[in-house]
Amino acid sequence: MGVYSDKRMDLKIAFIGCLMVVLAMAVIASTEDISSTPTLRVKKVKGKKMCDKGWECKGLSIYCCNLTITDYFQTYQFENLFTKRNTPVAHAVGFWDYHSFITAAALYEPLGFGTTGGKLMQMKEVAAFLGHVGSKTTCGYGVATGGPLAWGLCYNKEMSPSQSYCDDFFKYTYPCAPGAEYYGRGALPIYWNYNYGSTGEALKVDLLNHPEHIEQNATLAFQAAIWRWMTPIKKGQPSSHDAFVGNWKPTKNDTLAKRFPGFGTTMNILYGDSVCGQGDVDSMNNIVSHYQYYLDLMGVGREEAGPHEVLTCAEQLPFNPSAPKSASSS
Repeated sequence: MGVYSDKRMDLKIAFIGCLMVVLAMAVIASTEDISSTPTLRVKKVKGKKMCDKGWECKGLSIYCCNLTITDYFQTYQFENLFTKRNTPVAHAVGFWDYHSFITAAALYEPLGFGTTGGKLMQMKEVAAFLGHVGSKTTCGYGVATGGPLAWGLCYNKEMSPSQSYCDDFFKYTYPCAPGAEYYGRGALPIYWNYNYGSTGEALKVDLLNHPEHIEQNATLAFQAAIWRWMTPIKKGQPSSHDAFVGNWKPTKNDTLAKRFPGFGTTMNILYGDSVCGQGDVDSMNNIVSHYQYYLDLMGVGREEAGPHEVLTCAEQLPFNPSAPKSASSS
């Protein structure tokens, strides 16, 4: 009886051993199938290496040969940057998320967004872009829980619009739609009928007639913001992206105006003299502080932000000076 039991036990052990080997082989085979799936396509075009990484970096591009954003910026990091956005006192609870950001960013990664240069530059650009976003959508203040910099993405729209933001000067190109309101919406808030019109044209979405789409769709809101980051305001001027990553080479006039490649010039491009050329004012310092805070949280460190003249636009002359008050009044 004892011998029979031992034999049966031996058979059981042998069977289990065989089963484990089969399962292990199946796992290895399935792993090989996954790794052999063509997620990366490489091609030489006019002597240049071009890559296609599928959904996140689609279409042959030199930038798709580099790391993509999900390689160095994951969900937990997004959550660390925007820890308070879904607290009960926030004004866009459940709206903003990591998936929406990556889905929007994927459209611009083949153009270099978050994929230009090495890992350090890539991480710095994402921190820079989100630094602008955080500062423009925050409801943080000095004694807010978690600190004033933890409240980015608290808003997705202007809560108490001060005006209609309909400019009749553009009535032939971007006429205001009946019932439409062009108050601030989005990750980098869009104001005025002409800005909704031009952004909608670029994104192939009818934002002139339906500006509310921006506050209804987080992916579209991020997409509009990244498009603004990647696109020059005027011909002959750099985009925020080009100014930040170093694609832009300043002219002699730029140097005299103290405009240098770096974070400071991105503020000049996006906000002009409402923020820049006024010394170390709070409106500028708030944007800079968000960028530095995000660099720290992403493990890059604020020491990588550069010296004062690169980091800020305190002494910069604006690319596009505001019209004098007297000229705009009628």
